[in-house]
Amino acid sequence: MTSASPGRVHGQDSPRRQNWAGKSPQQVLAMYPPGRTPVNRVVDVLIELFNPLHTALEKTVSHKTRYERAHFLRRFFRELHTDAGFKLAPDPRNLGQRHVQAMVKVWQRRKLSPGTIQTYLSFLRGLAMWLNKPGFIRRPEHYGLTPDEYERHENAQRDKSWSGNGIDVEALLAQVSAYDARIGASMRLMVKVGLRRKESVMCRPYAHVHPFEETGLPDDERKADRYLWTKGKGGRPRWLALATEEQQAAIELARSVVSGHDAHMGAPDRDLKSNLRRLDYALRKFGLTKRESGTTGHGARHDHLQGKYAKVTGTAAPIRGGGPVDPALDRQARVEVARAAGHARLRSAGAYVGAIRRAPAGRHGPTQGDSGKRGPGSIGDDGDASVPTA
Repeated sequence: MTSASPGRVHGQDSPRRQNWAGKSPQQVLAMYPPGRTPVNRVVDVLIELFNPLHTALEKTVSHKTRYERAHFLRRFFRELHTDAGFKLAPDPRNLGQRHVQAMVKVWQRRKLSPGTIQTYLSFLRGLAMWLNKPGFIRRPEHYGLTPDEYERHENAQRDKSWSGNGIDVEALLAQVSAYDARIGASMRLMVKVGLRRKESVMCRPYAHVHPFEETGLPDDERKADRYLWTKGKGGRPRWLALATEEQQAAIELARSVVSGHDAHMGAPDRDLKSNLRRLDYALRKFGLTKRESGTTGHGARHDHLQGKYAKVTGTAAPIRGGGPVDPALDRQARVEVARAAGHARLRSAGAYVGAIRRAPAGRHGPTQGDSGKRGPGSIGDDGDASVPTA
């Protein structure tokens, strides 16, 4: 049975309108007949009904995804008139292939990146699912897109790490800490523990650090006595081993700048959004932009994850000219990288360490326990496999 309020989380999402009470989404939409209801109003109704809901899984999506999807859909129907040449934008329920085709041509003229086009088509697939039209959005080539226009490069094409772009990491962290001790400590967590910028600001260096026995991880995967808990994209929690002296020191520095056991790394007089803006300002101030230094704040994670790959394999990551290494060892390293990064797919490791470098034919035979057959979770030529869960 269809929920009368799909995807809404009690206490987090605004309550439904009173005149929608007890009605299914289909009944609500029937209150706004095509041709007699302004298009923008129908779009808003659809967003209010469905936007919190994941289009494929039984869960809600992040507030960032909700904002970006809502912003795109409103702009899409507006630009059908202003940019794609239609006298009137259609009611979303009457959207046709010619409308999608016309907007794809607009995106091509704008030379949007493959990732952006993939995201836009994904948002439109979500809209089609809301309207009970699965399969309405075709494959990109149906709309005249070439692979170069819609295929993402999942493997890093260049080194985006701080050190790989000539930055003296320790000197930079010292400069930032002199400017703002909290931000310097947050950035050290990004470099040494591999946190995202938002994760570093939300980190509670006392409350989020636990002994291994409290993590629930298997005993045979123990890598440290203490672990840091964090929650990343999609609300996926993960435990990060504090296995090195540098990682332990990063936690102690973080503890020295917060005000109490439950305090987070952001300034207590600012909300999360304001703290993130403050961090982004500091990144720009110290030259961590693609234009000025060739890398961004996210490059800190690249440094950490490339180091993790090198520790497992004994050689530099492929993006830094390392390898080739034994396939089984390469896979083990990529599993470590993907887990530490908080990604669900093994191939995501390539975005940090680069593509698999194949050894010349005949150089490596099957390793112990490797019969050459692909089992569950093994890497194919595209590296598309799920990361084994702990």
